[in-house]
Amino acid sequence: MAAITNENEQSLIRKDKLLALQSEGKDPFVITKYDVTHHSTDIKADFEALEGKDVSIAGRMMSKRVMGKASFCNVLDRRGDIQCYVARDEIGTESYQEFKKMDIGDIIGVKGFVFRTKTGEISVHVKELTLLSKSLRPFPEKFHGMTNTDLRYRQRYLDLIMNTDVRDTFEKRSAIIREIRRFLDERDFMEVETPMLVPNAGGAAARPFETHYNALDEDIKLRISLELYLKRLIVGGFERVYEIGRVFRNEGVDTRHNPEFTLMELYQAYTDYNGMMELTESLFKHLAEKVCGTTLIKYGDNEIDLGKPFARKTMIEAIKEFSGVDFDKVTSEEEAKAVAKERGLEFEDRHKWGDIVNMFFDEYCEEKMIQPTFIIDHPVDVSPLTKKKPGDPRLVERFELYINGWEMCNAYSELNDPIDQRERFKAQDAAAAAGDEEANHTDEDFLNAMELGMPPTGGIGYGIDRLTMLLTGSPAIRDVILFPTMKSLKTGSEQASSEETDSETAPAVNVNDPSMPIFDSAKPDPAALTIEPLFADFVDFETFSKSDFRAVKVKDCIAVPKSKKLLQFTLDDGSGTDRTILSGIHAYYEPEELIGKTCIAITNLPPRKMMGIDSCGMLISAVHNEGEEEKLHLLMVDPSIPAGAKLY
Repeated sequence: MAAITNENEQSLIRKDKLLALQSEGKDPFVITKYDVTHHSTDIKADFEALEGKDVSIAGRMMSKRVMGKASFCNVLDRRGDIQCYVARDEIGTESYQEFKKMDIGDIIGVKGFVFRTKTGEISVHVKELTLLSKSLRPFPEKFHGMTNTDLRYRQRYLDLIMNTDVRDTFEKRSAIIREIRRFLDERDFMEVETPMLVPNAGGAAARPFETHYNALDEDIKLRISLELYLKRLIVGGFERVYEIGRVFRNEGVDTRHNPEFTLMELYQAYTDYNGMMELTESLFKHLAEKVCGTTLIKYGDNEIDLGKPFARKTMIEAIKEFSGVDFDKVTSEEEAKAVAKERGLEFEDRHKWGDIVNMFFDEYCEEKMIQPTFIIDHPVDVSPLTKKKPGDPRLVERFELYINGWEMCNAYSELNDPIDQRERFKAQDAAAAAGDEEANHTDEDFLNAMELGMPPTGGIGYGIDRLTMLLTGSPAIRDVILFPTMKSLKTGSEQASSEETDSETAPAVNVNDPSMPIFDSAKPDPAALTIEPLFADFVDFETFSKSDFRAVKVKDCIAVPKSKKLLQFTLDDGSGTDRTILSGIHAYYEPEELIGKTCIAITNLPPRKMMGIDSCGMLISAVHNEGEEEKLHLLMVDPSIPAGAKLY
């Protein structure tokens, strides 16, 4: 609490300084412009040419050392930082006194000449100094060397000020998008824009967000892909089109997924998925050379070569290599489900042969694709918009590019037969009726366009965020999205009201502390409440005492691919080795909101395979029913309890 009080006191002092300036007619906020001639890096790079010459710079004062009649400060601009030498005899006594009253974080303009100090540091000798904007809030102390990722993502502006590597990442992201446009422009592609609000969200297997047009009194959706409108443009005669835009998928949040993300899709008439492979390989090589300066890049411990020809394997070949199962011989749905059951893979009755094949690839192959590999010829059952492979109607001409164990893009020889497309849509409608929330729906206007005639076309989609992660070495998707999706915090009157309501029944806690338990403000209706009866059978103390209950810290939490229920927890149990536990609580929690929490787990249960992953223990939850609805609360405790603390 002392730190917060100190921060508030500093803010009051800064506001008093501003009032004093305004009363003297020196309000910095009335200044509308400042002429900048150079940036910090320009001065350092061209020192020999600029030495002794006047420059004008502007930026944020990040440090200040006052030493009697002369002082130093460090100014951060968009390119970097540079030291400034401020002498009373140069700028005058009044200006020097004003400088001494300035605070870290103030934005200043500096005019002076370039020189090198006695210690050899390139600097600006200040002749004139102007306060351009008063910082009324001091930097939180925790931002110095700040590692709290939740805080960094929520207050990206501070993250950018304090961490130069973060700024470098987003400058690279901008360069990646710029180079993509340059590459496609040179290949005669036309950039277009298509609707974000659509009556039918298709083109991908994903659950859409829904909203409402008040003026039209019509329910609509946010797009989940760019595909169907871009194909309409191919029908219209634009032979090469692309779009870079935001898409929205109402799904979980983890290190590689954000509900709102940037997608680039392109379509080229008169080519197929082989043409898309050539384009993709050339594009990735181009981006590595232009953005990274080399085609040999590092991601974690992996060295990835984007300069060599990319490997090509069929999905069935990859599954046979890494699992030993040959789906050229396992040809029926019944056989496929039997093999999946033997391997412990979860599936539903509605799943077909192709769904099982796809599950096997995800389970056994995906994470092993470190070097660039095109996985080609996917099952038709999971590819509703793709042209069938001649000679094998079970498969389609589709590829996904995998690098570092990640899917980097998805491409097709596009289906242009409207009759076949209608049948595929019917199958998707049936899947939706059977409970598949990610299934496509029939799009009559798109079918109408196809019936006019669509040329043979190759199409591809790239996730810009994941591509940026790869080329910048970033560990999580939130590190490459300036303002990633975060669970809202209670603010202002909401938090005050909550504290007043709960003050008589609960101890004061900071509900916005990301390490604190998640509190459910909705109290159950006693009339509808049902709990499971207590067990009548006793357990002897010796048996009970063998169960090892421990406090565990959630280091990471992600949604298990292809499972609607399971979350995969990476836990600190105090042993020094990460523990993995899977729990079927995705219906109640999003993974990102559980990171940093302290929970309770049984740690001495034998490993149990779930979706092919060893789950080593069990997290403890409280369960009850309200009417027909089951309610679940993961047991979360005081974050001050250390990892590994034993429960008695």
